[in-house]
Amino acid sequence: MIKKLQAIFPSLTALADANHVDKNTYKWFITAENEVIGIKKHELTEKNTLLLSAFLTPYKTWLPQKTLKEQQWTQIIENNEPPDDSKNINAYRFIYFCFPLNKLEPSAFKEAIHAIFTREVPILWENEHSGIIIEEKPETISYEQIVEVLMSDLYVKINFYVGSYCSDLRMARQYYQTVLTDGKIVLEQTGKAVVSCIDAIPYLFIDRTDHDFLVNIPEIVLKEVIDDDQLLQTIETFIHCNLNISITAKKLYLHRNSLQYRVDKFIEKTGIDIRQFHQAMTVQLALLAKKYMD
Repeated sequence: MIKKLQAIFPSLTALADANHVDKNTYKWFITAENEVIGIKKHELTEKNTLLLSAFLTPYKTWLPQKTLKEQQWTQIIENNEPPDDSKNINAYRFIYFCFPLNKLEPSAFKEAIHAIFTREVPILWENEHSGIIIEEKPETISYEQIVEVLMSDLYVKINFYVGSYCSDLRMARQYYQTVLTDGKIVLEQTGKAVVSCIDAIPYLFIDRTDHDFLVNIPEIVLKEVIDDDQLLQTIETFIHCNLNISITAKKLYLHRNSLQYRVDKFIEKTGIDIRQFHQAMTVQLALLAKKYMD
């Protein structure tokens, strides 16, 4: 379909390839394959636009105008050196955020964020549904609380990957790219609303592990229970509940004896005492590897 459209509209381009074009001169659409494409406005008549909108979803690309502070941070990241007037920034951290495509206006998200924080918070947009929030000072509110407020007010699923605090502005460019890359990986793997950089380490470890070795980890650790989804789900919950039988039983709506039976079964089948922390960590990595490979 894209090739046929390109024959009619020579300016057609994918948003991913449009880094060096004036996006405001294009009309943007989302294809059935969830790809964002643009056609120069001067090639479109009102009739053409209506026809395209019948089988493509119009895509809004407007982003809020950058504040002075956001311009300053863009300069810091792009030039990889702090300007003279940035000496008052002692510590900062980047928080990657994303929400579903075309479900929320960037201006509405920015307004909601500024209503929550006690001071101006710079936001650097990657596109119309993701970007980086910059904290220059620690906030008293947690991102778990922020997610609850935003989802309650905006009725849109929003995810955050929370980076660590950094004090060297000369590291801002590398730090920015790391948070962008890691945030996308971790939020996709976990499905959680909020993930800290500390909680992300096991997922990033799996993502960066040699493929051939990664394939073998689940088979080595999980052995004959590798396809027992119910048992593995129980064990994963047990680990997430800090190896606490009572809490796990409540979460799974199981009797303690039934849960204990499953734990004992896992120990018997694998030879791994899941009740011991260091062995539980090995199992956790094996479960992550299995999910990653699946």
